[in-house]
Amino acid sequence: MSTYSRVLLSGSTNGRAIPVAATASPGTAIHTAIAGTAAFDELYLWASNVTAATATLTLEWGGVTDPGDHMVKAFAIPANSPPIPIATGQVLNNGLLVKAFSGTASAINVTGYVNRIQ
Repeated sequence: MSTYSRVLLSGSTNGRAIPVAATASPGTAIHTAIAGTAAFDELYLWASNVTAATATLTLEWGGVTDPGDHMVKAFAIPANSPPIPIATGQVLNNGLLVKAFSGTASAINVTGYVNRIQ
């Protein structure tokens, strides 16, 4: 029987928002998935724009190849936005990375959590 536990994003400090500082690939580290192939991390992510101008977000899912590893690509996040869902339960494992970059450094904050399934 599988066990589920909620864990923080590995790129977060104590559950705080992760500012997307990178403006190109490879992006700012958001999360490193659980090692191995027997367990999974189910990710829930939100992005908010904390500036007065629209900013774009690209979410790299498990790699940096364009377009294969870009789950969200150049998605426009409105100025001063509330959190917008960008990952709604997609899974990843085997130590793969989720990274993000924006057209404007530190304009986008990413928050979220992981349901770890073992």
